[in-house]
Amino acid sequence: MSAERWRSERDCYLALAFCWADLLFQVEDGQIRFAAGAMEPLLGVTAESLNGQPLHNVVAPEDHAMLDHLLLLIARHGRLEEAIVRLRGPQGRRFRVAMTGHGLTRAGETSLYIAMRSRLASEHPGEGDESTAASGLLESSGFSRKAATRLKSGGEGEPPAELALVSMSNAEPLMESLPPVDRQRLAANIGACLRAWSVDGECAVALSPGKYGALTPPGADMSRLREEVAQIAEAMGGGSLGVTVDTAAIACGDRDSIDEYDLARGLTYTMNEFSRSEDVSLGTLAGRMSELVGRTVTRISQFRELVQLGRFNVAMQPIVHARSGQVHHFEALCRFRGGERSEESPFQLIQFAEETGLIHWLDLAMAGKVIERMSRLPRNGNRFRIAVNVSGRSLLHPEYQKGLQALLEEHDWVKGRLMFEITESARIAELQDANDFIQDLRGRGFQVSLDDFGAGAASFQYLSKLDVDAVKIDGAAIRNALTAPKGRAFLSALTELCRKMGVETVAEMIDSREALEFVRACGCDHVQGYLFGKPSTDMKSFAPLPNGQLFAPLRY
Repeated sequence: MSAERWRSERDCYLALAFCWADLLFQVEDGQIRFAAGAMEPLLGVTAESLNGQPLHNVVAPEDHAMLDHLLLLIARHGRLEEAIVRLRGPQGRRFRVAMTGHGLTRAGETSLYIAMRSRLASEHPGEGDESTAASGLLESSGFSRKAATRLKSGGEGEPPAELALVSMSNAEPLMESLPPVDRQRLAANIGACLRAWSVDGECAVALSPGKYGALTPPGADMSRLREEVAQIAEAMGGGSLGVTVDTAAIACGDRDSIDEYDLARGLTYTMNEFSRSEDVSLGTLAGRMSELVGRTVTRISQFRELVQLGRFNVAMQPIVHARSGQVHHFEALCRFRGGERSEESPFQLIQFAEETGLIHWLDLAMAGKVIERMSRLPRNGNRFRIAVNVSGRSLLHPEYQKGLQALLEEHDWVKGRLMFEITESARIAELQDANDFIQDLRGRGFQVSLDDFGAGAASFQYLSKLDVDAVKIDGAAIRNALTAPKGRAFLSALTELCRKMGVETVAEMIDSREALEFVRACGCDHVQGYLFGKPSTDMKSFAPLPNGQLFAPLRY
């Protein structure tokens, strides 16, 4: 290709980039070969004066290490979707820009085209965890999907990718010692580093403070990765806190013998177990990873069989009107049969299903089993309304939505009788899409409530963005309100807020007369708890309602 045509293509590329960016650079070997844009007002220099200078000269020194990783990421993978870096303006002023990039290789020479925008699309952190949003790293569910796609796309005979695990000791004390802007900078630097090491520039995950993972090409130099992460921590003051970094590379196994999606789920679940453990070293984990992933994959298969064969029961627990004592509806609770988890302890298996991306299977099967149960009950009136749980991970899963729609169309008589409770055990990422789905259900005649309200930091965000019929106030929040000096004022204010929004309230885990009187005085509309009977597969257990005599008129 002639030099003239090369320049023509470059000029077209830069012209299109101006639709988005304020600053444009062509970089080769770290040096600026071409610059254009609002250089003087933003940087205080002319575009021509930057030619031949290192790109470092326009970037704040504290972001130089991150810039190196971002440039490496572009060179290795051809593009950078977006990262936040700080530039040096006139009089030493620092300002944030969104940076994207694209790499082109012609005749053995690689040019990086960098576009920077000072007017950020969003000046606020995303809906996810602050450090995860700043780092650009995936959360566990996103990593599992990316890893599965990458493992599935590997060519025949190609060595499988490896899983790199990174553990940084004393990470939480380090983060707590930093102001918010530096915490974000630490996360961004580590994120850029791990993304540069990953197979596609994206397949890297933040597991917990100081624990990370990345799918890397086979044979990646773990000592170099460890050194780079350690240098990032050292630059942020990690040396004074005794921060150390450990890494391990683990083969991902034989792709021919295990489904790629199950393998990715197994890897992700095992990494999550590692992130929760304080005692397991990377060396120990690396030595047992194949065994642990294999065990997880086997457990995934067993879970599928459990759901497909319907090896679980439906237990009911009443939700009772706080004034009249009348049963408003029942909540359907899953109880597994036998196995290592007894019928009284389903939490761990449900958590396993959420973390391995299989919870939508159980949620859909549970809805089907509840509808089958309802078909054997009298259909005259709304006496036997039943609510089923929906995990936040299921809510937007295409298979769940499609399967539920077919189920509801087949059994249109459940309209007004079947209800849905969205649990907060798994965070909902796309709230607008979630609300669209919720409104579709409500428009069909199905009531929807938010479960576990007050158990997580996202509760009020959910309440403001999701239009629902009711919220169920988490039992722990009720207990805290009972004992806290300002508990009554807080719970009363919450119920009043919900009332003004047209949302009813359900107080959970009401196990004593004292708790019942307290939540009634605070204005809760409905109550649920062992005071009115433990969950039972026999609905006759609640006729008459245990302790129904407690619902005498409230006296002030």
